[in-house]
Amino acid sequence: MPSRRTVLAATAGVAAALAVGGTAHADDRKLRSLISRMPLQEKVGQLFVMRVYGHSATAPDQADIDANLKEIGVRTAAELLAKYRVGGIIYFAWAHNTRDPHQIAGLSNGIQKASLDLPRGLPVLISTDQEHGIVARVGEPATLFPGAMAVGAGGSTADARTLGRIAGKELRALGIRQNYSPVADVNVNPANPVIGVRSFGSQPAAVSRLVAAEVTGYEHASVAATAKHFPGHGDTEVDSHYGFPVINHTRAQWEELDAPPFRAAIAAGIDSIMTAHIMVPALDDSGDPATLSHPILTGILREELGYDGVVVTDSLGMEGVRTKYGDDRVPVLALKAGVDQLLNPPNLDVAWNAVLKAVRDGELTEARLDRSILRVLRLKARLGLFTDPYVTHRGVDRTVGIGAHLRAADRIAERTTTLLVNEGGLLPLSPAGTKKLLVVGADPASPSGTTGPPTGVLAGALTELGFTATALSTGTAPSAAVIARAVAAAQEADAVVVGTYNVTAASSQKTLVTELLATGKPVVAVAIRNPYDVAHLPAVKGYLAAYSWTDVELRAAARVIAGAVGPRGKLPVPVQRADDPGRVLYPVGHGLSYRA
Repeated sequence: MPSRRTVLAATAGVAAALAVGGTAHADDRKLRSLISRMPLQEKVGQLFVMRVYGHSATAPDQADIDANLKEIGVRTAAELLAKYRVGGIIYFAWAHNTRDPHQIAGLSNGIQKASLDLPRGLPVLISTDQEHGIVARVGEPATLFPGAMAVGAGGSTADARTLGRIAGKELRALGIRQNYSPVADVNVNPANPVIGVRSFGSQPAAVSRLVAAEVTGYEHASVAATAKHFPGHGDTEVDSHYGFPVINHTRAQWEELDAPPFRAAIAAGIDSIMTAHIMVPALDDSGDPATLSHPILTGILREELGYDGVVVTDSLGMEGVRTKYGDDRVPVLALKAGVDQLLNPPNLDVAWNAVLKAVRDGELTEARLDRSILRVLRLKARLGLFTDPYVTHRGVDRTVGIGAHLRAADRIAERTTTLLVNEGGLLPLSPAGTKKLLVVGADPASPSGTTGPPTGVLAGALTELGFTATALSTGTAPSAAVIARAVAAAQEADAVVVGTYNVTAASSQKTLVTELLATGKPVVAVAIRNPYDVAHLPAVKGYLAAYSWTDVELRAAARVIAGAVGPRGKLPVPVQRADDPGRVLYPVGHGLSYRA
C-alpha cells in the first residue's frame, strides 16, 4: 500500500485546489471552480457508481477480466476509471471484490491510485451493501452484526449506534466510505418478499429511533450512511428486483407509516438516501417509479423534507425501474427527477452515452449535472477523500474483526433472540438431560455473515455448550425421503432443534416438523429468517426467532437454547394467525423470558 508520503504527493494537487479535506463543510466556491474545469465527459462519469469484477484494480483473475469485457467493455477497474471516469465503484462478493480484509484494502488503494493518476484525477467514492444480517458483502473475519429486525427486537438505540460505529470503522479501514444502510422501510406487510427482516420493524416510531441511531454511529466513523428505499418499500408483495411494485398508501398513510424514518434520518444528518423502484400513486399518479419521479424526489424529498444531501438510485439493473422505459432513458429521467448518483446500470456504455447525448441535445443542462456533482464532491470532501484516500495494512489489522468488536456483536445478538413459545418450560435444554441433539432444517444460500450451513453452525455452537449435536440439512422444501431420514435420525436423539425458513401453509417444512413431533422427542424450532413461521406450526412447544441464519445470530440462539443467557428480544412486528390473518397471534412486544 502507498506510504503516507506517497498519499499526500498523489493528492496534493486536488487537496491544494480545494483546501477542504477534513472540514465539516466543503468550500463550495472551490468545488464549483473544480467542476467548471471538468470536461463534459468527466462530469457525466462522476454521476455513475459502477460494479467491476476482480480482487485487484489492475490484475484481476482471467475469469473476472472476461466478465468485465462482456458486461462493461473494459478489462479492469483501472480501465473502467480511465474510460468512463466514474465517480463511484460498488463492491460485491459475487464480483470477487471482497475476498478478505487485506485484499479489499489493496483493491481500494488500487482504485484510488488509478483514478488519481488520471489527468484531473479525483478520488473515488467506494460503496457497498453492508446491512448485516442477511445482506452483507464483506464477510468474516470482519465483524458481522445482527440484521435490522433483530436489532429491532433488541430495541436498543445504543446497540444500533454501536453497530453503526463499529461497522463504519471497519468499512473505512477497508477503503469503503459509503454504506447502503440502514434500511428505513417500515415492514407492515408480512408477505413482503424483498424487505422483511431487513427492516427494523412495523412501528414507524421505533424504526425511526433505530435508523437515526445507526446513522449517528456511521457518522462517528466518518462513513456515509444511506437511508433506503425512499419513499418506503415496506408494504409490498412484489420484489422490485424482478417486478414493479405498487404501494397504494394514501398520502396520509404515507405520512404516518413511511415518512417518519426518513425524516428521522434527515434530522440525524444522513449523507445519502437511496430511491425505491416502486410506484406510489398517491405521491405521483404518472405511473413512473419513484426513482424517476420529479414530484417524489424533488417535490417531496428535496422541497418538503428539506433534504440537500446525495440521492442515489437503487440498482438500475433491477426490473422495477426498467419496466416502463429503456436502459437509455432511465438514467436521463432519474437525473431529471432529482437523482445525484446513478447506481450500477446494466449497460454502462448505453447509460453514459445517453446522459451525454441528453446534455448535448438540451434535454439536460450542464448546470443540472453540476448541482449533482457538487453534492457528490461535498460528500467526498467531508469524508476526507481529497486528503487521505488510502488505507493501510496496519489499519486493517488494528480495526477489522478485532476482539472488542466481535464481543460487542455477540452481546448485541444476545439481546435480540426472541422466545415466542415455551410450553411446559421446555426451554432451556440441559446437556444433563438432553445430551444428544439432532439439528435439522433449512440451509438457504449463505450470506457473507456465515461460515457454513446454518444447521452445521447451530450444531457446532450447541456442541461447544456441552451437547453432542449432529447436523442434518433438510432444505427449504424437504422431500418425503429427506423427511423420513430426519425422523429416523431423531429416534437416536434426546431432542431435536429444527431451523425453519419462511414457512407457508403449503410448505413441506410443516410436514417435517409435524413428523418430528410425532416421534415424541422434544422439538425446539428456530425461525432463521422471518418470525412469522410460528403461525404455521402451532403444535411446537418451544419456538425462538433468530431473524437470520448468520453465525452471530445462530450462536446467540444456541446460548439461549442452552440457558447460557436468557432470551431478551421482543417482537418488532406482529405475527398474524395463519388461519385468520386479520387476527394477531403474537403482538408487537411479545417475548417470553427465563432466568439464565
